[in-house]
Amino acid sequence: MRKTGLYMGVGLLAIAGLFEPADVRADAEMPFVALGADLNSEQKKTVLELLDISEEELENDHVISVTNADEHEYLDDYLSASVIGTRALSSVAVWERENGHGVQVTTHNISYCTTGMYQNALVTAGLENADVVVAGPFNLSGTAALVGAIKAYSEMNGQAIDPENIEVATEELVVTGELSESIGAQPAEELVGAVKDVIVAEEITDSAEIKNVITETAEKMEIQLSEEDSDKIAKLMEGIGKLDLDVDKLKEQAQGLYDKLSKLDLDLGVTKEQAQGFFAKLSDWFQSVVDKLAGLFR
Repeated sequence: MRKTGLYMGVGLLAIAGLFEPADVRADAEMPFVALGADLNSEQKKTVLELLDISEEELENDHVISVTNADEHEYLDDYLSASVIGTRALSSVAVWERENGHGVQVTTHNISYCTTGMYQNALVTAGLENADVVVAGPFNLSGTAALVGAIKAYSEMNGQAIDPENIEVATEELVVTGELSESIGAQPAEELVGAVKDVIVAEEITDSAEIKNVITETAEKMEIQLSEEDSDKIAKLMEGIGKLDLDVDKLKEQAQGLYDKLSKLDLDLGVTKEQAQGFFAKLSDWFQSVVDKLAGLFR
């Protein structure tokens, strides 16, 4: 069951502290780095090499820590404690980029989460125009790195990200990862992205309609879904449908994924304006038919 208390009590205080905007902002060249709080000196050295950042280049106001408690805050609803672990080791560097760049992800020593999974989830969280590099000192699943990426981006951007977006983005990463074990990583990324496109574009919130979209999209993509996987996607999409997401922004920030989807010719993601335009043309056509029939009778 999803947490509903992220905005309340102690949870609210923890999130507010975690994503408090920094006083000093990064320039375009200097990344913000979120380091796993439990890295030892040798592991930290390895991670920084993978991030292509030297110890000397690190600026104190551009470096933040991600603790194991931070990871549990967002992952406990979706992963067992044994999977999350007891140490925060995943680290992330985020560079701010110009408008139109989108969100681009690179990974090192990440064995479970793909770049596409990160990109999908980060765009849902609200990231825009950034290069994100995720690294572990050795092979890690990478699920906990999402927290570091969002935290680093929030510090760089100077704006707190809505906790609900963070929660849904976390769920998206986990669900896509679990789905990849059943149908493969690329089909999982594309299916979740395609369904999300329709849900956001057509502002669908009804559970039955969401299930229909999932079924139709999977059929068009020739993907066999189990009932359990379909239910997981439906639950995720119900959360996505409640967020204030812009379909054009999703496509701009995850352009590579949506370029792939357009080549599949799925005929998905009709916007409300496009739908209104279609029905307006249909109405005009019916009116012209009525006028012609009326003319014949005259």
